[in-house]
Amino acid sequence: MSYGMRKNLIAGLLAAATVLTTAAAADGRTAQAPAKETAQTTDRATVQTMLSKLVQDGKATAALVRVDGRTGGWSAAAGVRDLKSGRPVAEDGYFRIGSVTKAFVATVVLQLADEGRLTLDDPIERHLPGLVPQGDAITVRQVLDHTSGLYDYMHEPGYSTNKWRGSARFRHYAPRDLLKVAFADPGKSTAPGARWEYSNTNYLVAALLIEKLTGRPYGAEVGRRVARPLGLTGTSTPGDRPGLPNPHARGYEPVAGKLVDATRMNPSLDWAAGEMVSTGRDLNRFLAGLLGGKLVSERSLAAMRTTTVQPTNAGFGYGLGLQKYDLPCGKAVWGHSGELIGYLTFAFRSDDGTAMTMSVNPAAKNPATNDVFGIATTIFC
Repeated sequence: MSYGMRKNLIAGLLAAATVLTTAAAADGRTAQAPAKETAQTTDRATVQTMLSKLVQDGKATAALVRVDGRTGGWSAAAGVRDLKSGRPVAEDGYFRIGSVTKAFVATVVLQLADEGRLTLDDPIERHLPGLVPQGDAITVRQVLDHTSGLYDYMHEPGYSTNKWRGSARFRHYAPRDLLKVAFADPGKSTAPGARWEYSNTNYLVAALLIEKLTGRPYGAEVGRRVARPLGLTGTSTPGDRPGLPNPHARGYEPVAGKLVDATRMNPSLDWAAGEMVSTGRDLNRFLAGLLGGKLVSERSLAAMRTTTVQPTNAGFGYGLGLQKYDLPCGKAVWGHSGELIGYLTFAFRSDDGTAMTMSVNPAAKNPATNDVFGIATTIFC
């Protein structure tokens, strides 16, 4: 998801709130139905309309939303699984979650802190000697909250999974080789702790830290510590596998004026910064488990929810693997957004127990920030 556009974000939130209020007032049945049932029915109908409009306006080939809360859950979807067959998209489909992967990685690191294997103020050099320039001055906390100053390797030409890479999209990348790309020019990194700057490099370091302390692949630890305890049967770390489980909507990218199928790719270029595959139901369950205190200690969860002093200038606050958005209705939501070519993901939960995951397959143009957060406001506010 692009950063900034704060004015458009707030405008979209307020507009959606107005749409929801107007729709509810116009529905004469609201006075005769139970309040919770009426609210869910209204929300679902409004969200369905919004998703359909994304497709009609050429901003998505497919979009789905899954909402879960204390009173149950529901799904909505619009668009097609693929442009060739035109089959309707499955509400319970799989998708690439991109940087939502970071929330899983951060959770495992905090579990290791709970076990006494590290502290958040440990320098990276203590656990991964010689790996990171200035590793003696960069802490685990700074890696997780993007204040390490480490240059993002995805800024280099040909190293972004958000862009079309032709046949190179099937190439295997080793994480330590990607770090060599990030650290090739020391002048591109900044002083540790000086500012907040989103960098995928941080989460390669975080995953290597997991592997060093546990002796197992980071994906195996995510499975053992997070996915299996919560019953996340649709969540995986694909490694070099180029495809997705069925059902799924295919992801497209505009290339030379036409949409090209970008679904199949080797996601190792993202690795622990964004390779994972999941479902809406699983991501909602993950956020409920994490933010509900089932995965980390109260102290560690408080640390994850402590946002950086340095401003992000991105429309959200950033904690340890978690983004925080303040909504105009007074609520805050926690979670993460993600992007990987052909797929946009937004997974958030409010403290009243409502969780929302939205997956969008962009068309010729991406949905605007106010499109996405208009839907979020309809659900949370």
